[in-house]
Amino acid sequence: MRYQALGNSGLQVSVVGLGCNNFGGRLDLDATTRVVDAAIEEGITLFDTADIYGGSESEVLLGKALKGRRDQVVLATKFGHHSYDMGYGPAAGAKGGRAYIRRAVEASLRRLDTDHIDLYQIHTPDPETPIAETLAALHELVLEGKVRYIGHSNFTGWQIAQADHVAAELGATPFISAQNHWSLLERDAETEVVPASLEYGLGVLPYFPLANGLLTGKVRRGAEPPEGSRLATREGYITEDKLDRVESLIAWAEKNGVSILDVAIGGLAAQPGCGSVIAGATKPEQVKANAAAGDWIPTDDQLDEIDEIMPVRR
Repeated sequence: MRYQALGNSGLQVSVVGLGCNNFGGRLDLDATTRVVDAAIEEGITLFDTADIYGGSESEVLLGKALKGRRDQVVLATKFGHHSYDMGYGPAAGAKGGRAYIRRAVEASLRRLDTDHIDLYQIHTPDPETPIAETLAALHELVLEGKVRYIGHSNFTGWQIAQADHVAAELGATPFISAQNHWSLLERDAETEVVPASLEYGLGVLPYFPLANGLLTGKVRRGAEPPEGSRLATREGYITEDKLDRVESLIAWAEKNGVSILDVAIGGLAAQPGCGSVIAGATKPEQVKANAAAGDWIPTDDQLDEIDEIMPVRR
């Protein structure tokens, strides 16, 4: 496993991270522990969850699975998703506000059974709260040692720029990461989010890097998505255009002696600004395959060829 700094920070993370959204939903404690064991064995250090995953059970199960080895991982979680009610009540206020953040962090620390969170991320932008208040509240948590670094998820390019300028004006802890939807099949992040992140020193953490499973090679033209898979529940997601590009990428991978998974993860990890490719897993074998895929480093010529097959659509 390779490691690198997340943005312009001192936080070192594995090039491949583990997305923990299956914990507490599709996976019980035993299954979660097996996936966590495999990730640690493979050298994966970045574990990314959220207070809403698995109805909050993801944090609970992850905390239990990491018992006695908390110091071996970089523990990241998220708060403040605009469409989820965490039950903190009206007094908590808007999800980017100081009162809400205080309630959210204490609840996550308790569920994760830890005294600090390595990377605390706001899950979606909060249109009701000035970013200055959000940054000031998160800065307090850093000063108190409850949080070490802060990041955001689903911010646009202008929101990334605004947050950086406001943090500088306040003298507050700046964001070091941007977690956004990004894969070689869906590259919208490269039009604004990635350039803004590079400009302001943030590492990008791609979620859905396997395009909901299309970039695993398990779904080919004429085949139905596996029952129970994410793709099986995404009506209208699979299109002829996507299948054309995936088939072309599979053919290119075979020609170059690598798997489509190698290209999907290793090729994305090689993109400028990518901090760690967050890939979910339900089985230890998937963790091992994802970790191995991160070992593939494409040449500049190979990256150019991938860009021709999977262009950024502006």
